[in-house]
Amino acid sequence: MRAVFLDYLSMKPDELDFTKLKQSTSVFETHDATSPDQVIERIAGFDVVLLNKVKFERHHFESNPDLKLILVSATGTDNVDKAAAADHGVVVCNVAGYGTPSVSQHTLMLMLMVATQAVRYHDDVRAGRWSDSPMFCLMDYPIIDLAGRTLGLIGYGELGQAVGRLAEAFGMRVLVMGRDGVTYDDGTTRVPFETVLEQSDFVSLHGLLNEQTAGLMNQAAFARMKPGSFLINTARGGLVDEDALCDALESGHLAGAGLDVVAVEPPPANSRLLNLKHPNLVITPHSAWASRESRQRIVDIMQANLEAFIEGAPINRVA
Repeated sequence: MRAVFLDYLSMKPDELDFTKLKQSTSVFETHDATSPDQVIERIAGFDVVLLNKVKFERHHFESNPDLKLILVSATGTDNVDKAAAADHGVVVCNVAGYGTPSVSQHTLMLMLMVATQAVRYHDDVRAGRWSDSPMFCLMDYPIIDLAGRTLGLIGYGELGQAVGRLAEAFGMRVLVMGRDGVTYDDGTTRVPFETVLEQSDFVSLHGLLNEQTAGLMNQAAFARMKPGSFLINTARGGLVDEDALCDALESGHLAGAGLDVVAVEPPPANSRLLNLKHPNLVITPHSAWASRESRQRIVDIMQANLEAFIEGAPINRVA
């Protein structure tokens, strides 16, 4: 199998072991990054395409009749036209569960940062305000306990469940959103989307981005959230209407937000969200997934998917 990785640098590969994955191919070609107008040329003649965030559209499938398999080095596959993949008989595989420890701890970190206003206190210490204080501490910004608060989870796969367990360890009550008409057999009580919004002090997003979920957190959703509540998003930026979020923060309806993802990545310098001067908005650069351990698990899962495909065994197939 001839394989090409279109955005190899997105894995920070110098820290990882690709030996087994490379041994599973006859050719393993890499490109640090690939622009849209380079895709067709670079996939020509390859059986397997590996990618992270490169958009793979219908005309790319049409250009390469040799293509058999796409390995996405992420859980979300919204950058791949899966209908076109099915039409051309191309299997698409993602990696699931690789980043549970990393992303769940990052989610709790964001919750703790907005609950304790850690950034503001840190900035004040660096600016010398603690040294100039007439007493032993600074207490200028409100701090809340997670214990006794309610966390609403939208998305309850492996990651959502891990975040729920961590939240319970902090003494939080956890609500899990259920979808209308879906029966769940995991023993967890599910509540409607509206109930999650209305009863939660923190709403944390862990679902996939698709046509049904795009803009899920919009003006109406934020209006339903409790005054003084918080939004946490370590899933996909497209789940959130960013103008509506900015409005909810500027109006004071939301007390803060912790985000690891935005709608356009990297975001433009003039992004309203990045330029919002809200004191309790924390944004990290889509780094929740990026521990070395998580990235190595991605490589190992892609290798297992490739081996299974070659052997005709069941694989982590999404299309």
